[in-house]
Amino acid sequence: MEALQRLHNRGSVSTGYDIDNSCKFEDANDEYFTRTNASGTNRRTWTVSLWCKRTELSTADGLTMELWDGGVHSEATRLGFGLNNDELWYDIGYSTKFRGQTTRQYTDTAAWYHIVWKVDTTQATEADRMRLYVNGEEVTEWASRQYPTQNFDSAVHAGTLARLGSYDSSYHGFRGYIAEFNYLDGLAVAPTEFGETDEDTGIWKPKAYSGSYPGQSCYLDFSNSANLGSNAKGDDVDWTANNITAADQATDTPTNNFAVINTLQSNNSNLILSNGATSLIKSGNHGWQTTSANMAVRKGKWYAEFKLDTNATLIMLGVNQIEDDVAWNGSYIGAYSNSTARGMAYYSQTGYFYRNGGSGAIGNTYAAGDIIGIALCINDNLTGFMGMHRNGTWQNSQDPSAGTTNMLGLEYGNAIEEGIHYTFAISNHEGTGKVLANFGGFDGFTVSSGNADANGYGNFEYAVPTGYYALCTKNLEEFA
Repeated sequence: MEALQRLHNRGSVSTGYDIDNSCKFEDANDEYFTRTNASGTNRRTWTVSLWCKRTELSTADGLTMELWDGGVHSEATRLGFGLNNDELWYDIGYSTKFRGQTTRQYTDTAAWYHIVWKVDTTQATEADRMRLYVNGEEVTEWASRQYPTQNFDSAVHAGTLARLGSYDSSYHGFRGYIAEFNYLDGLAVAPTEFGETDEDTGIWKPKAYSGSYPGQSCYLDFSNSANLGSNAKGDDVDWTANNITAADQATDTPTNNFAVINTLQSNNSNLILSNGATSLIKSGNHGWQTTSANMAVRKGKWYAEFKLDTNATLIMLGVNQIEDDVAWNGSYIGAYSNSTARGMAYYSQTGYFYRNGGSGAIGNTYAAGDIIGIALCINDNLTGFMGMHRNGTWQNSQDPSAGTTNMLGLEYGNAIEEGIHYTFAISNHEGTGKVLANFGGFDGFTVSSGNADANGYGNFEYAVPTGYYALCTKNLEEFA
């Protein structure tokens, strides 16, 4: 079910309901929202519902997501990932604190998770006072769990500071994307108010909440880029954005999940990812290393863009197979002639292409500030090709919109073997500058012009070639 939730849910299963936007959070930038609770907040009964997509995982170094907090540890009512590793955990407290930690670790960085936190301390049965749901299923396996006492008053009260995405600058904030944040003041409602199981696939999918927003309830849909903390429903009190700007709005959502750089690649301990898994840099001089996007295909036409940041020099951009990543992660794209490391790269220093251990002249060199577009074409007969542009000029007289003439054959013109999947890839060397990726759902670099694919998805600097599409689940369902 985890694999199904990763790709088939969140975009490729028709929901009849679309979530258009999310907000990107980055701990390194101390990005979060706050507002001060007013009098009248129900301290015993509430529901929090949100969708989130993690892009960087935690260890025992601290907290990675805070929802509500009184501003001090003794007034802590909060929910997060990573108290010890990547489990979900909660605190419900005021002067006394009740804590629980799940057994399960939530490490799928390609997935959108739906989390519902339902609290009602007025219940006589202690198990009914705090219930946690992930993707519509109640969490039943706990490493530890403390129930609040009956009629316990939590820290959600007048004068306390509510936070979304962080606790404070001393603690790690959330790293990833959040969509559809609902806080229902005084209501304890089931996850079926926000999602439903698809009849054909058994997959949990979003649906519109049609219930009320009493008291100080709120709903953040992140649709207003000029005010991402705008409260669309409830008490109409907006949230204050801290280090969050219009650039943090994303179209990567639970109903259209976009590719990002793969944070779970093996042998990637020397790669540092940030900014919603769209920024990549080496941690030091460790030679060549390769990583890829976290969605891959066997057919279709796909487009992505990459920008070299300041001091980026020894960079290869292109496409690579995803199978057996241990074999190719520790080198550059196209380094090997064996069948476990197929790929095609465009090298910044020489303008050469690299494929199956060989290389040849193909285009111009590129450097910091340049934007490289990569077009991946896999035909119905499984012949594959790659094209590349530098700042909008297709190299080697390529014209992907018109056909594959002068594009580079992935398998020397042969059909791609069964079981081989390709995706976009990045190779970098030593401690060079960042590579900034844009797969369409979130701009890893500033886009000044804005170009979508023919389905209206993505936001790219240069025109998407005719017939090519952003790598996202709605396009995958149609073309892959």
